[in-house]
Amino acid sequence: MSKDVSVRPGTLYGVGTGPGDPELITLKAARLIGECPVVAHFCRRGGSGQARRIADAHLNADQEELPLVYPVTTELPHGSPEYRERIETFFDESARRLTEHLNAGRSVAVLNEGDPFFYGSFMHAYLRLKDRFPTEVVPGVPSPMAAAALLPTPLTMRDDVLTVAPGTMPEADLRDALTHADAVVIMKVGSHRDRIVAILEELGRAGEAWYVARASTAEETVVPLAESPAVAPYFSMIVLPGRGVRADER
Repeated sequence: MSKDVSVRPGTLYGVGTGPGDPELITLKAARLIGECPVVAHFCRRGGSGQARRIADAHLNADQEELPLVYPVTTELPHGSPEYRERIETFFDESARRLTEHLNAGRSVAVLNEGDPFFYGSFMHAYLRLKDRFPTEVVPGVPSPMAAAALLPTPLTMRDDVLTVAPGTMPEADLRDALTHADAVVIMKVGSHRDRIVAILEELGRAGEAWYVARASTAEETVVPLAESPAVAPYFSMIVLPGRGVRADER
């Protein structure tokens, strides 16, 4: 579709909706969600997506909704060539659909659970469109902070360094990342639970770890890792609070 040069392009907003509790959405995010003529959201087939559910109270009947439906989620290994090809094609097509609205002068709020730039799907649209349209990122409460708020001790103190690692990392890389870590958040646990637990046991830190799933929602679960379920959802986390040491005490 050709661009009408007489029309001022719309703005692309990446809007963080927070980890799940609708009351954790920011005032700015709520305002933009209600003001933008188009609201886009990523989702699985047959579902509306967590970000869309969080934002529901701020939508109105005059807006156009634009579902961006993933072609695959966990059906294929994330490192496989087929997964990469299909997901990159999907993000290309999503950017094209957003472009149609932006070229027509319609601003778009792209909803993103948690924070848009913290493992968020919005970043893929942003990288494809940031040089062509006005863009703005509205930060949101990331899920590790919601998980940390459930623990009986602070996540980081004094000189603790926080390490955030995806559980999808190759085993050797994950072990290296955790070997000298202070505070740790391991995201995207899912089917990788057993090998993550094995690494933590090998490093002598399994006893410090907590399992958190669906933080800040009515279905949240927080238990010591030893009491965690054998089957974990993809978006669950394993959290190890830091020890609060100073650099000269290491």
